[in-house]
Amino acid sequence: MATRILRSPPSSLRLLRFSSPSTAIFNYNEGCVASRFLGTLAFDEIRVSDDVKRPYTSTALVLHGLLGSGRNWKSFARNLAERLRTTTTSNSSQDWRLVLVDLRNHGKSAGIIGLDAPHDMANTARDLANLVNSQQWAWPDVVIGHSMGGKVAMEFAKSCSSGSYGDSATLPKQLWVLDSIPGEVNADDSDGEVEKVLKTLENLPTILPSRRWVVDHMLELGFSKSLSEWIGSNLKNVGGQVIWTFDIQAAISMFNSYRQTCYWSFLENPPKGSDTAIVRAEKSDRWSPQVLQRLENLSRKEQGSDEGKVSVHTLHNSGHWVHVDNPKGLLEIMAPNFLI
Repeated sequence: MATRILRSPPSSLRLLRFSSPSTAIFNYNEGCVASRFLGTLAFDEIRVSDDVKRPYTSTALVLHGLLGSGRNWKSFARNLAERLRTTTTSNSSQDWRLVLVDLRNHGKSAGIIGLDAPHDMANTARDLANLVNSQQWAWPDVVIGHSMGGKVAMEFAKSCSSGSYGDSATLPKQLWVLDSIPGEVNADDSDGEVEKVLKTLENLPTILPSRRWVVDHMLELGFSKSLSEWIGSNLKNVGGQVIWTFDIQAAISMFNSYRQTCYWSFLENPPKGSDTAIVRAEKSDRWSPQVLQRLENLSRKEQGSDEGKVSVHTLHNSGHWVHVDNPKGLLEIMAPNFLI
């Protein structure tokens, strides 16, 4: 496995990029079956330690949303890592690492052989289990997921609890579900911006003139400057050609799965030993009155001794892009309540 230090972040934080040339397919009913070999998901790793050679004791996976990548969360993850390192309430024996994963069809995981259809929440979560096994990691202590990544996090935890990943799988002790609707998503409950973006990108040429052209085109169609710039950041230059870092058709399939899956049952009957924190962005358009009422009921529910915990937090002064709109506020919610 090749390791490359990208640059030296401030203080003791270290950002490493990892890639693995191949990984075996895992059949969780029969054990590890190396019937063919695949590339694993790409990921960046941020360590909280004065000594990167010192073994870490705890792991948090960070999962981006639709059309994003792990790098979108790099700045926030660094700040969270620094808080975990310096906070006086943190257990001094813990040495955290944060793993920023590029989900299938996104970022550096786009185009990896073997991440086959169907491109749904179940297979996207299973990719994480395959990554854990291929890297021979301990199962993650915490999973943080934004938007679509929030549903992937819940699917991962649910599958760990049900034994879908085999007897060795361990339920994450904590989930952070960031501005992700737990139930089915009705297009009528939002302004349909995601659908408009996907339709626009689907109709663009495969090879694009330039990043600037894409941003200007999005602006001409009425999209906001911040959204247009963010869309433009998901381009790469390969052999002199400007192309997307994601697979648009596969991303559409993932978005449809995101809208159709429901995890209310998981939240209303959380597995014992789990701690799920839901963060709702105050200005996000994704939360209908009915969903908000259900969240309120959930936060007031007394959990039984054989159930996990669920908490609900509101991030003020933020729209859906919580790590961009109010990263400081999000940090103030997460850091004091982070698993210690």
